[in-house]
Amino acid sequence: MKKNEIYELINEEFSNIKLEKDVLMKEHTYFKIGGPADVMAYPQNINDVSRLIKFCNNNNIDYFVLGNGTNLLVRDKGIRGLVIKVDDNLNDIKVECNKIIAEAGAKVSRVAKMALKNSLTGLEGASGIPGSLGGGVAMNAGAYGTELKDVITKVKCIDENGDIKEYSKEEMHFGYRHSRVHEEKLLVVEVEMEMEKGNYDDIKNSMDDYTERRNTKQPIQLPSAGSTFKRPEGDYAGRLIDVSGLRGFRYKDAQVSEKHCGFVVNLGNATCEDVLTLIKTIQKTVKDRHGVELQREVLIVGEE
Repeated sequence: MKKNEIYELINEEFSNIKLEKDVLMKEHTYFKIGGPADVMAYPQNINDVSRLIKFCNNNNIDYFVLGNGTNLLVRDKGIRGLVIKVDDNLNDIKVECNKIIAEAGAKVSRVAKMALKNSLTGLEGASGIPGSLGGGVAMNAGAYGTELKDVITKVKCIDENGDIKEYSKEEMHFGYRHSRVHEEKLLVVEVEMEMEKGNYDDIKNSMDDYTERRNTKQPIQLPSAGSTFKRPEGDYAGRLIDVSGLRGFRYKDAQVSEKHCGFVVNLGNATCEDVLTLIKTIQKTVKDRHGVELQREVLIVGEE
């Protein structure tokens, strides 16, 4: 279906939802890479998202749900169909005693600050994660020995049919950078977390320490999608890349970070194809020299 037709169909059905055509995805990803999305929708609540997905299914419209774009590499031709943006438009956070209930578009860092404000401990390690809560929960994001699953009690999701469902922590099948979301193509829309009361100063000191470590060890000044590869069992991707002689190695404007070899960064004008070429070179070099197959952590979407 052509983009103008998609736009008109959705605009007629959802007069309350903002729509845009030909939206450059490089403006919606931390990598600053990606061609145009045909149409982008900005739903205002969870029911809007559910209705949009059902509408796309009923009208054979391809769709992709976009969060904060921190762990995403969009192809140079862009994304056909509809992109449903779930970011600052769905970012409500509520605190109920020791519980925090947050919508998927809320930044993980903002949720952590809310925990700090209420002297709740458990999100200190996640305080510097740049992405949205929905994406973080989907991949069970973590840092410094902690994972989001450590504090999660319930997750509200929308399935492929557009139906809203709720899962317990156990039902989410959390693992290393994995959850039920990947198994069934679910969309996280709301998360309930339960934490213990702690000392405000202790929590703040831990967050400040993690922030300092992140700022000094990670290339946060350059566009990237965070850690490019999953951690191989018993080792670290960054170490293997480094000892393979690839620190600072580049293909056009895509480069292995000189600061942290686990990151591929965009020096300014890298394309998706440039990054993919570099990723394949890294994987082949590490496999040839150390026998380890590095698995991508970054998600790749868009028209090939």
